[in-house]
Amino acid sequence: MNRKLYIKTYGCQMNVYDSGRMADVLAPLGFVAATRPEDADMIVLNTCHIREKAAEKLFSDLGRLRPLKLRKTRSGGRLVLAVAGCVAQAEGAEILARAPYVDLVLGPQTYHRLPEMMARLEASGTPVLDTEFPPEPKFDSLPDAQALPGVAAFLSVQEGCDKFCTFCVVPYTRGAEFSRPAGAIIAEARRLVAMGAREITLLGQNVNAYHGDGSGGGSWRLGRLIRALAELPGLARLRYTTSHPGDMDDELIAAHRDVPALMPFLHLPVQSGSDRVLQAMNRRHAVADYRATIARLRTARPDLALSSDFIVGFPGETDEDFKATLALARDIGFAQAFSFKYSPRPGTQAAQRDDQLAEEVKAERLAILQELLEKSQSDFNRSCEGRILPVLFERSGRHPGQLVGRSPYLQWVHAPMPADYRGRIVPIRITAAGTNSLAGEIETAAEAMA
Repeated sequence: MNRKLYIKTYGCQMNVYDSGRMADVLAPLGFVAATRPEDADMIVLNTCHIREKAAEKLFSDLGRLRPLKLRKTRSGGRLVLAVAGCVAQAEGAEILARAPYVDLVLGPQTYHRLPEMMARLEASGTPVLDTEFPPEPKFDSLPDAQALPGVAAFLSVQEGCDKFCTFCVVPYTRGAEFSRPAGAIIAEARRLVAMGAREITLLGQNVNAYHGDGSGGGSWRLGRLIRALAELPGLARLRYTTSHPGDMDDELIAAHRDVPALMPFLHLPVQSGSDRVLQAMNRRHAVADYRATIARLRTARPDLALSSDFIVGFPGETDEDFKATLALARDIGFAQAFSFKYSPRPGTQAAQRDDQLAEEVKAERLAILQELLEKSQSDFNRSCEGRILPVLFERSGRHPGQLVGRSPYLQWVHAPMPADYRGRIVPIRITAAGTNSLAGEIETAAEAMA
């Protein structure tokens, strides 16, 4: 008999991908998706350690789920409660100590062993903790994807990071860099396309550090992998995220110039506009390097739109450092950007510094930066008014007869559209622009582009 599985995903696109694969791993055990936790026989909280107060948010959610588990037990059933992802990896023992009603705690490198963990749980009745870094790549043990959530799919090509930025826990929670073989990636992409994917986003903690074994021997970098994937029949669009400025090599920049399927949108985190802060962060690039990389990218693809990440209030950040960040953001003109107050992560070098900034200083700086970034995003969106953009429609909108899709620049676009246009790329004349989305209508007498 089918059992119901509910997965709550926190954080990055990599976690979205991992959640889908956990569902695939559990499917042979009879688990099917539940739409709400109240209906579930198993709940997985797939956590992210990047955001502020990640552990506190997890324990808050666990506290809300505990009554569900108790009710299930009283009614003669059983609710398996699992914590997965990066918070589980970093704080597994603490999770079981503070929430002993949790049944499974597993890191992001071990979810392929979920059936084994379930067997151990059922045999012993005691919580299972598995946060080891296994010697075998987890991808070798994962089944083929069972379901495609939409016409746009994620595909993990690289995991881990060797950069060791002083504010970041990823090297400790995801481990060292690992790149999947190109042949395995191409095979998975081909399956996704056969299931209906029109767009694939390649994922990695440091995706442009990709250096997987090539299908014809030797090592491939990301640019070569993108060219091979672009040849798959039926695959219309490619994206990748997240990148490091130090790994934007000539081959990848040339792919932005030469590969029409590679969308003209790039997320390239800079974190700060101050060389002094970048050095303290161990970012391994200077502001001049970042500006030069952007110039090369824009030469290769003049219509390229850019996104970035910023951290304000890093330990020791001065007013002059912050002004340099504002200047960089102003000069580049980001189409999108994400900005955060610095938040100490246990075990990182930056958390141990004695020159932490006051919360009110960080909050004030964040508000100033976000105002600038929001204006930049609004300006970019308004520049699209009157243009005809190819939009890949993914889902129904909030209003009857409306579909919502993505422009090449990753903007959401709302348009009146027949329901059977879902999954098609349609030329849309943009009629209005907001801060976070665009509105448009199909170009007169135009047919679907693909």
